Amino acid sequence: MSHNHVHIHKHEVEGKNLVFSIILNLLITAAQVVGGLVSGSLALISDALHNFSDVISLVFSYVAHKLSRRKASINNTFGYKRAELIAAFVNAFTLILVAVFLGYEAVGRFFNPQPIKSGLVIWLALLGIVANGVSVLLLKKDADHNLNMKSAYLHLLTDMMASVAVLVGGLLMKFFGWFWVDSVLTLLISIYLIYVGYDLLISSTKMLMLFTPEEIDIKEIVREVHKIKGVGKLHHIHVWHLNEEELHLEAHLDCSEDIKMSEFNDLLHQVEIVLFDKFGINHINIQPEFKKEDPKDFIVQD
Repeated sequence: MSHNHVHIHKHEVEGKNLVFSIILNLLITAAQVVGGLVSGSLALISDALHNFSDVISLVFSYVAHKLSRRKASINNTFGYKRAELIAAFVNAFTLILVAVFLGYEAVGRFFNPQPIKSGLVIWLALLGIVANGVSVLLLKKDADHNLNMKSAYLHLLTDMMASVAVLVGGLLMKFFGWFWVDSVLTLLISIYLIYVGYDLLISSTKMLMLFTPEEIDIKEIVREVHKIKGVGKLHHIHVWHLNEEELHLEAHLDCSEDIKMSEFNDLLHQVEIVLFDKFGINHINIQPEFKKEDPKDFIVQD
């Protein structure tokens, strides 16, 4: 059985940006909890809870980021490369849980609005906007290249937007006395959290379950490989993401002739070029065969 890695240039994710974001969010959380209790604002407390979930998620993301950089060993042949996928899944799941809890609390408060010290709400909302805005800018570039960082980035981005909503609510309460706005904004924040968390949850789940990536067409892979001279049939195919940087293919390759291993090496090289250039598959594991009696379907359930 032959296998090959195709080395590609990758964006280097900065873990130190996560550390800075964790410190900022701890400060925001503490300030908003105190401010929410003093002012009586559910929206501010909900923002604080979201911030606290951010802290946990960011810590989890940082640990996963460090683990994913560890080298493979005899006991961990893939290393910890999937740690960041697990972090992304947990972060998305907690994002949705927090949203459901906030939505439930908001509905209850809507039917029983309470006076709120809007001045304190306004100043703490401004603090949240600035601090989360800085964190969002720090993680923006990394989020475009890494699902784990994207999960942390989304936590911070939604928290910044939540702080904007709290600020608007604080102004409306201060100048118009609309205390019910606090509950409405909390409910809107929770709906938005579910919206952004769902997509991330589905993406990370598919990768953890080793689903074929959506951009990959198995039939198209077969058609392209079958154009290569010497290929009989590509079958027993599996394609999956180990992590966001490594796209793997495992398959059996039935050769059209009984060739020498040196000739198969040349054939394999041609297959590798096609799979990488056309489909971005950078780790290929091929089992060579010649007239072997086994299932020849593209997908074989073991």
